Amino acid sequence: MKNRNHGAGALAALAALCLLAACGNREEPGWSGYAEADYVYVSSPLAGTLSALNVEAGQQVARGKPLFALESESERAAREEASARVDVARYQAENTDKGKREPEVAVNQAQLQQARAQAELAQHDLARKRELLAKGFISRAQVDEAQATLAQAQARVAESSSAVQVARLPARDDERAAADAQVEAARQALKQTEWRQQQKQQAAPADAQVADTFFRPGEFVAAGQPVVALLPPANIKARFYIPEPELPSVTLGQTVLLECDGCGAPIAARVTHIATRPEYTPPVIYSNSQRSKLVFMAEAHPAPADATRLRPGQPLSARPQAGTAKPASSAR
Repeated sequence: MKNRNHGAGALAALAALCLLAACGNREEPGWSGYAEADYVYVSSPLAGTLSALNVEAGQQVARGKPLFALESESERAAREEASARVDVARYQAENTDKGKREPEVAVNQAQLQQARAQAELAQHDLARKRELLAKGFISRAQVDEAQATLAQAQARVAESSSAVQVARLPARDDERAAADAQVEAARQALKQTEWRQQQKQQAAPADAQVADTFFRPGEFVAAGQPVVALLPPANIKARFYIPEPELPSVTLGQTVLLECDGCGAPIAARVTHIATRPEYTPPVIYSNSQRSKLVFMAEAHPAPADATRLRPGQPLSARPQAGTAKPASSAR
């Protein structure tokens, strides 16, 4: 009897151990995935020799910090030329607001006085010749000639008087508008050269970690070719795969918890993308017995402060946060 009881106790203990083992081997709810990142590749739209590289891989940079610079002697010279052209156009425009210089006006005034003196002399000569014609000493033709000379002298007086007035006038409105347009065209050309010079020097567009550098000073960089790769915390995300039966329980904006080796406490992330097409693990033929192998890729973004705890390519698992919708398999 005693041996029978002892055997029953051993069986009970063995059953308990089996139950504990079964509980310990039970698969925790979650979706497998990995950390992913969208890198920012910084390049210049212009080609040139790399003259300065201000960062190195692994370094943290703040927004606006200089990353690199390309040789820009040609752009600097073009900027100086454009700046000089702006000055030329501006001076020409300002000159249209002014009349002639005082010495030039004085020349016109002297010509006016000379014309008046000649007109006065012609007036006296005509008067004398009319008296002589009345006494019969000269012919009528001489009087007519003196009359024409006086008319010419009076016309010169009018011309010189107008010249003095014109010398003090600014340019016409159309000429002024044309001069202003030349100034604006020169300024826009200057902006273009300034932009080209600025594009030879690139700064960090956001707070980020320098993921990699691709050139060394002295090497030639083609236009549009990345020189530095940045990884802003906001660009780190989790990519995981949801089995087809559990897909209806996941929605955009839902919060999931990310877990990975060495990450510490679970990381909260918001689901931002759910694929519209399935993937296969491994490729299968659609059938009622094989549909469970279909998975849909989803992405979730943690807060930038928590994103730095993830490393691109690092395996992780995702599970719904307590209080949010749970996968159907977990509910079972």
